[in-house]
Amino acid sequence: MTEFLETLLPNVSAHPERFFNGLVETFVMTLWAGGISFIIGLVFGIVLTVTKKGSILENKVIYQILDKIINFFRSIPFIILLTGVMPLSRLLMGTAIGVRGAIVPLIFGCVPFFSRQVETALAEVDGGLIEAAESMGLAPVDIIFRVYLRESIGPLVRGTTITLVSLIGLTAMAGAVGAGGLGNYAIMYGHDRNQLDVTWLTIFVLVIIVNLVQLGGNKIIKQNKH
Repeated sequence: MTEFLETLLPNVSAHPERFFNGLVETFVMTLWAGGISFIIGLVFGIVLTVTKKGSILENKVIYQILDKIINFFRSIPFIILLTGVMPLSRLLMGTAIGVRGAIVPLIFGCVPFFSRQVETALAEVDGGLIEAAESMGLAPVDIIFRVYLRESIGPLVRGTTITLVSLIGLTAMAGAVGAGGLGNYAIMYGHDRNQLDVTWLTIFVLVIIVNLVQLGGNKIIKQNKH
């Protein structure tokens, strides 16, 4: 088996620690950036939903400001955003390179996308349920947690899965500027040194990770269908 792998993946087998370090770094970036983005994006998505016209906490000023900020960052290509927020990365993380330096731009790239996913998910909640909750005298906070979030678990999981898959792609792209992870591994060794087995292994592993995430998300969605 070892001889087969050395024949099939000679460059990977020569330095397996490079591959495993890249894999670990990808998971670290995904977990940290994904966790922070989930919290911020969920809050932003809820605020967009409850402050829009005709909603339970209608506020045109807050809605317009947040809506425009999200649209602004969504319109910036991630590869440009990576370099644009480098000063902020240095300020917050102490560095603009490596795994730590990638966390901030990944959050900036992920939060606007996930916020829209949350907004779309919450928009699927039946308006009649909201009206019924208001007629029962429920406070806005209760409506948010007991109606909006509870009734949109499936769509929220779907949006989270889509965002997580996108985030994995962003971590690979971040490797182009030395952020570490499998993206950096594929570029530094697969592309720059023309080691095709490195490139193909990276692609294969990323495809597996994405499919596992999608399968997990689909299973949760299926379990939460009414």
